[in-house]
Amino acid sequence: MFDDTPAISQLTTVISQATAPAFMLGGVAGFLSILISRLERVVERRRALGPASGGSGPPPDSLRLDDRVRLLNNAIYFCVLSALSTALLLIVAFALAFFEARHEKGVAILFVAALLLLMASLIQLAREVQIALRTMHLD
Repeated sequence: MFDDTPAISQLTTVISQATAPAFMLGGVAGFLSILISRLERVVERRRALGPASGGSGPPPDSLRLDDRVRLLNNAIYFCVLSALSTALLLIVAFALAFFEARHEKGVAILFVAALLLLMASLIQLAREVQIALRTMHLD
């Protein structure tokens, strides 16, 4: 079908180098599931509080819950971007192998980007957890 297929050694190298990003993609997917579950619980708690009753504004607990929702949304956003970067990394590695081009720099840049985005997601989660702990008066 293709006359110019890459050498098996090049594909073998790419496949062996794709192992870490593939595991990372699985880990990011699991982390994303945790973030979504956490967001669902916070949103349900926010709905349970309902609108402010007779006060001049929303109750303080609902403001903290709003902050938590915002932080979890940001964490989910960064986590999805990390997963997309990791998937793009795998696609680029195999595409460049197909054309027998060097892929190390491009893959390294995408891997660092994916890790930075994952780190941003973890920071947002840590900030959300701090608010949750303060709300529970465990600080």
